[in-house]
Amino acid sequence: MATEEILKRVKWLRAELDKHNFLYYVQDAPEISDAEYDELMQELQRLEEDYPEVMAADSPTQRVGGRPAAEFDTVTHALPLLSLSNAYNEEDLRDFDRRIKRLAGVEHVDYVAELKIDGLTVALTYEDGVFVQGATRGDGVQGEEITANIKTIRSIPLRLRQRIPGRLLVRGEVYMKSQDFESLNNSRKNAGEALFANPRNAAAGSLRQLDPKITASRRLDAFFYDLVLWEGPNDTPPAGQWQVLQNLREWGFKVNPHSQLCADIEEAIEFCLKWTENRYELPYEIDGIVIKANSLRLQEELGATAKAPRAKIAFKFPAQEVTTTVRKIEVNVGRTGALTPLAILEPVKVAGSTVGRATLHNEDNIRDKEIMIGDTVVIRKAGDVIPEVVRVLKEKRTGKEQPFTMPSRCPVCQASVYREPGEAVARCQGSACPAQLKERIIHFASRDAMNIEGLGPAIVNLFVEKEIIKDPADLYSLQFEDLIGLERFGDKSVQNLLRAIATSKENPLPRLVFALGIRHVGAEVARKLVQHFRSLDALFHADQAELVSIPEVGEAIAESIIHYAREEQNRVLIEKLRQAGLNFTLAEQDGEEKPRPLTGLTFVLTGTLNTFTRSEAEELLRELGAKPTSSVSKSTDYLVVGADPGSKYEKAVKIGVQVLSEDQFQALLEEAREGE
Repeated sequence: MATEEILKRVKWLRAELDKHNFLYYVQDAPEISDAEYDELMQELQRLEEDYPEVMAADSPTQRVGGRPAAEFDTVTHALPLLSLSNAYNEEDLRDFDRRIKRLAGVEHVDYVAELKIDGLTVALTYEDGVFVQGATRGDGVQGEEITANIKTIRSIPLRLRQRIPGRLLVRGEVYMKSQDFESLNNSRKNAGEALFANPRNAAAGSLRQLDPKITASRRLDAFFYDLVLWEGPNDTPPAGQWQVLQNLREWGFKVNPHSQLCADIEEAIEFCLKWTENRYELPYEIDGIVIKANSLRLQEELGATAKAPRAKIAFKFPAQEVTTTVRKIEVNVGRTGALTPLAILEPVKVAGSTVGRATLHNEDNIRDKEIMIGDTVVIRKAGDVIPEVVRVLKEKRTGKEQPFTMPSRCPVCQASVYREPGEAVARCQGSACPAQLKERIIHFASRDAMNIEGLGPAIVNLFVEKEIIKDPADLYSLQFEDLIGLERFGDKSVQNLLRAIATSKENPLPRLVFALGIRHVGAEVARKLVQHFRSLDALFHADQAELVSIPEVGEAIAESIIHYAREEQNRVLIEKLRQAGLNFTLAEQDGEEKPRPLTGLTFVLTGTLNTFTRSEAEELLRELGAKPTSSVSKSTDYLVVGADPGSKYEKAVKIGVQVLSEDQFQALLEEAREGE
């Protein structure tokens, strides 16, 4: 049992560590060395281990990352986190100013100008000054709960520097500094891992890791800029946005030092022009400037449209354009088989970084812009992120330029390439294409496909990189000795995975058809196809006329199935799956003769269900003949409501759709099964 002396020491250590975290990560003014900080942290860790009763959720020791989560929970925001309307030039900003003055009936408005950090928006909740929840912005109404990952960002306070009574919600941006982004990508390159496209993607990917320890290793940071909600007995809300920034800073949040209070829109425009020129001097990326009416009362009076607040706007930087030469054109094959032409350029500096490649998007884009190998071209970064070729300077041609033709065979695996009518993208048809292999196997093993428990993305990556499997069928030839001793694999884990793989052989044929990953063939279409053809062989021998005669199967789906069946790699895969003993025919009890008591009824699910996952519930509904959909309309028969329902519930009540609790839903399912 902890003594009074121990409790005092623990309290002092936490306060001291919080202070030095603030000085180092927020103020950039450390007072002690790393070794001295580590010594304090180790002492606190020892005391918390020896006296578990003193542990607290806001202790500095809790930043190292907790246990991995199975999935992110959904959070409904207390107030919608709206996006912003955009301005692209000075006149757009003046129009914004005139519109505010007209709507508010005032002659003068002062503004706060803030750098628009290129990161991931988060919403944090504090109760009586203690951090209790973090969430992503999501769609503005609902986001993902990432509390454990937020705790790993050391510039974010777990306890505010002042005791703020009641509930406090703040909004900010999590980002990754340019130098840390480069270091992370270098490490990933050396490890043979996929590189992040830009710091924003790196920050978003790091913050959405199911394992907080991975997030903790990524050196994320955050700036805060909005007081979303303050509910407390003695709350005295600030009058203006400038005061909000001062309050956030006083409470311990990191606030961008370059924000500016502007007397009018012209001063705000000067701020925008200044940072258009100077943005590359910053140690992090920004993609614009946010201009806000300073008065919070005015912001509230003007309200918002369906998408954006009327008293705020984002000034977007104009894309910087430079000239360079196309050395050659390569074709990349993406994880979905899409072939993307890529211009290899004479390296040139644009938007703060050296660019040697630019996307050409697709064959039509190359033809429309008349791009040839050897051309002098103008390039820019689309949204300051992805370099693209804008136009060709034909007047600089010498006659030595060479035309480019998209390949008819995959440059990676030599399988056939097919471009669907009406689509701009050509795709590799090979099921064993190395460029697509990981994603194909992940899909094959997924819950709605073959449902191989324990075969997640990390394990698939390991198997492919070790060349243990080269297509999905190789899963069924794995032996104990192939896996034992691999990272993450002991006797029990190997046995569990092999058992799950063997069990998946008994899955019904619709799951296998979906698992093959045929373009446009989702789970419901796979079910329709199997009900009609009753065997995989019959499906793959069908002609287009027979395919399109099936309800919900159009020409695009039919063409996709026919091209899949023609490709030699796919025929080899199918034969290997046959030899492995998977179900290639529809069992009699799975046929259309089986009673389907919920036929004709449409269901929508919202919120979190306790008894089963949403995909499991939808599968049960389909088996009973019902049609699960994603949006509520007048044609919806039932809305099934779980915990934390979203806006679908309000809409259903408004238009008179019958609402079922989870218990009522289970009772309906049981009744339907009894009636089969």
